Amino acid sequence: MSNPSSNQNQQTESEGRLSPHVIVIPQTEYEIRLRSVEQSTKKLPNLLNKTSGKRSCSIFRVPQNLMKIHPEAFKPQIVSIGPYHHGRKNLQTIQEHKRRFLGIVLARTQERGVSIDDFFKAIVLKEKKIRESYSETLKYNCYDLVEMMVLDGCFIMELLCVVGGRLFHNDHTEDPIFSLRWILYTLMRDFIILENQIPLFVLQTLFEISVPDSPSTLKELIVGFFKYTMPDHTVNNIQNSNLDDEHLLSLYRSSFIPTSKGEATGSRDYQSVRPIKKLLGAGIKIKIKKHAESFLDIVFKPNGVLEIPSSPSDEFSSKFLLNSVAFEQCYYYCSIHFTSYVTFMGNLINTSFDAGYLLDRGIICSGTDEDVAEFFRELKDDLFYDVGKSYLAKVIEDVNKYYRNVWNVTLAGCMYNYFGSLWVFVSAAAAFFLLLLTVTQTFFAVFAYVKPPN
Repeated sequence: MSNPSSNQNQQTESEGRLSPHVIVIPQTEYEIRLRSVEQSTKKLPNLLNKTSGKRSCSIFRVPQNLMKIHPEAFKPQIVSIGPYHHGRKNLQTIQEHKRRFLGIVLARTQERGVSIDDFFKAIVLKEKKIRESYSETLKYNCYDLVEMMVLDGCFIMELLCVVGGRLFHNDHTEDPIFSLRWILYTLMRDFIILENQIPLFVLQTLFEISVPDSPSTLKELIVGFFKYTMPDHTVNNIQNSNLDDEHLLSLYRSSFIPTSKGEATGSRDYQSVRPIKKLLGAGIKIKIKKHAESFLDIVFKPNGVLEIPSSPSDEFSSKFLLNSVAFEQCYYYCSIHFTSYVTFMGNLINTSFDAGYLLDRGIICSGTDEDVAEFFRELKDDLFYDVGKSYLAKVIEDVNKYYRNVWNVTLAGCMYNYFGSLWVFVSAAAAFFLLLLTVTQTFFAVFAYVKPPN
């Protein structure tokens, strides 16, 4: 291949002038640049590697559009789990306790002849699978990665077993991890952060080696561990989850998905549901749903009643909701229940009036009217969402049909204008009763005139 810049240079010189737009590159530098570009095409991406689109990859960096809205919800506070936040200075306190916990595990397993060598060998066999679980190319060599998985995995496993009541010895009663309440609660919050995960199959492998005779499964221990943060939650679906593409966040998330799946609709009317104030104007009633499977279990009744379960609004619940949404935005192979819920609620809550209406009825448990409205508005605007695939598609379609019904709107307007308060209702009823008496009196007067009594 000839050097195009050299040809252009010769052409301009033959014309007796040098074009100001021509950059003269020496032949050797030009060839070096060509080789550099060619070699760069063979490099694999680091920040989003080639396995990121596979089912086996389920641990991602949080998308920037979500990170900029609520950055603190996606950052661990006291413990790093996995490679993404490993080595951060503000997380070193618990890092030191991981080795102490590993020592406790080994003291128990060595009685059965299980040593640290057995733990490392079991995880080394899964190194390739571990790397494929992360969306970024991991910089750690084999031994560093395996050590990280063993330390983090044994730390989590010991916490699960102790909190779940499956293990107990004297060391735990005065252990600061368990005796200082704020530490355990903060650990629970850190364990549901998307970037702060290790694959569940790593935990399962370590669990089978260290606690082979446990009467509880690992899944049961995980859900029981988080039960302390959301005690009213009823567990669903965890037995059907897949250990190969799961982690703590995704497993706990799956326990909230209602067993009754939303109906698929053939309708192409994918218009969003209207805000609460407009729905009320159309005669739609909004009530809290009791005995719901989870806060996702929203239903619309044919009589125009939209039932929404109570949703906790504490720090743990907010972090869990946000990280579950982030997971659904990244992982193609899961449902979009949390994304659907956030978008649905964001469309309902357009103003502080809408938020206050839900707060007054206990559907949302805490926060100011303005804060709740801002939270859902900001979040829903930055989500990729296909309403046709939503478990709430049928609910949205039915609400919109009811809303567009002219008779419902007219009747609701009359009820609002003429029977909006008790005194208006009493006045209207009295007027109607008086009118009825007048008509009755007139009827008998006319009847007596037409047919006088004998």
